[in-house]
Amino acid sequence: MGVYPISKALQIANELELDLVEISPKAQPPVCKIMEYKKFLYEQKKREKAMKAKATKVIVKEIRFGPQTDDHDYEFKKRHAEKFLKDGAKLKAYVFFKGRSIVYKDQGEILLLRLAQELEEYGKVEQMPKLEGKRMTMFIAPKNTKK
Repeated sequence: MGVYPISKALQIANELELDLVEISPKAQPPVCKIMEYKKFLYEQKKREKAMKAKATKVIVKEIRFGPQTDDHDYEFKKRHAEKFLKDGAKLKAYVFFKGRSIVYKDQGEILLLRLAQELEEYGKVEQMPKLEGKRMTMFIAPKNTKK
């Protein structure tokens, strides 16, 4: 239409039985449109939903070990870890120390570093093994993400 002062724009909106919607309040002068407010809200929600759908969702999968996890269990869990990384999920591998098993924290760290080394072709270590209370945690991010 054109550039009008607020009073004139309100008058035009009332004559057309529509709403005066402020599109960009920070602009100088503020930008307004004459339209149906409900339609404006609907289109805004639709745009937000489309943006949300395009945003990538990060999935974090967890694998738990004990400090004395035997080879068979380790291999079994490693295969799951490979699958998670191939699917594009982040991996949180942790060793949980029960009771007095905290004295084996070096074994837990060796276990996690071994896992990181064997999963090198599927993902890279995002956070090295770190002891937090009774858990030693390590994060591995996938190298190539599927879409």
